[in-house]
Amino acid sequence: MSKPEMDEKTREQIIANPNLLLEDHDVMRALVGGDDDNKGGNIVDLRGIAMERLEARFDRLEDTHRNVIAAAYDNLAGTNQVHRAILRMMDADTFTAFLDDLTGDVANTLRVDAIRLVLESAEPEADNDMGPAVAVVPEGFIDDYITLGRNMPVRQITLRKFDNAGASLYGERAGYIQSEACLKLDLGEGNRPGMLIMGSEDPQQFTAQQGTDLLTFFTGVFERVMRRWLG
Repeated sequence: MSKPEMDEKTREQIIANPNLLLEDHDVMRALVGGDDDNKGGNIVDLRGIAMERLEARFDRLEDTHRNVIAAAYDNLAGTNQVHRAILRMMDADTFTAFLDDLTGDVANTLRVDAIRLVLESAEPEADNDMGPAVAVVPEGFIDDYITLGRNMPVRQITLRKFDNAGASLYGERAGYIQSEACLKLDLGEGNRPGMLIMGSEDPQQFTAQQGTDLLTFFTGVFERVMRRWLG
């Protein structure tokens, strides 16, 4: 058995962690550029390994490229949906028309299966005659609904799985809703906070991992439109 020409410590390091060689571009370039006839089969093997590594990296790069394009397309499509919904929302010339559009064209444009405006009142039973688009609830209900009664900060946008907590807000559609978006509304000085809820039958439409930039923008516009009607 021939004695290895490299020192034992270096040999042990390479055996323990071969990536030290395979991921070092200069070392791999020197090995691949060696004389195959003089160096025997080991150089060919290393070249094959190096090519496999390069192909794997290329595949990962392609996947990343596709994912970036898909994400950009989804973001553009989502932006267009929100813009169209806002324009439709601003077309209404009466509050009744605004509410009709909210549960009609606006909901369809945003591709949600249910949408409802939630307003707090000191006398919810007396004020609960604003039609099917509006739910009037007791004071403090909105924060409790968003946090599910837990002691935690109330975010402006909450995306989550729907687990039937507060099913009454969705009425007969509650049994089909799988995910929801809760948009807390600042309705201006002198008015209690409001909330816009959107429900979807798709469990993946609203998840906590999604970005909220578009919905934050939509909420800001919705608040301003509501202040106009309430003012």
